[in-house]
Amino acid sequence: MTYTCAQCAIHACSQEKPETLPKNCPMRDMALMEKAQASYQLPENREFYITASEIEALGYCQWPRLKETIQLCLRMGYTRVGLAFCRGLRKEAKVVDGLLRRAGLEPVSVICKTGGADKTACGIPEEGKVHPGQFEPMCNPIAQALLLNQQGTQFNIALGLCVGHDSMFYKYSDALVTTLVAKDRVLGHNPAAAIYCAEGYFRDRIL
Repeated sequence: MTYTCAQCAIHACSQEKPETLPKNCPMRDMALMEKAQASYQLPENREFYITASEIEALGYCQWPRLKETIQLCLRMGYTRVGLAFCRGLRKEAKVVDGLLRRAGLEPVSVICKTGGADKTACGIPEEGKVHPGQFEPMCNPIAQALLLNQQGTQFNIALGLCVGHDSMFYKYSDALVTTLVAKDRVLGHNPAAAIYCAEGYFRDRIL
């Protein structure tokens, strides 16, 4: 059975009306739901989840995501925070680094081009470069994660990593990760704008 929550018009999950559940509603899998609930009670999840939910309530429609991120770190007692950022957002990373320090945190930052290897070193062909025939340093999200692991960061922030590269960073990071900025070079790092304009200005630019 395929779940289609994105197409649902009932949203019984938000109304305490289990009698209105669609036939393919994932909530019908009670065993899975109970397993998920039990997982929130695990020591490695309980405090983090409750703290994140409390922050949602405290800053609802008032705090920008940057403040929510800092508050999460402070309320969880994290001190050593990793910052994995894209070279294209190095100015933004410097600002975030400074704000983390002002909040009393100890940021450890690693840029995406760490290692300084040409893209061909990992198998990317010349024609796969932005500028074929020239030295072009590869993004190195695995190294970013391993370096932050080595530094013992308690929580990591991803700032503007490329699509897919961010996925690899999440995969290799020992610490939990939150995304502060989702890269979108065309839309000023606001990928939601393409969704809002999908039936209008961007109709012919998405698919």
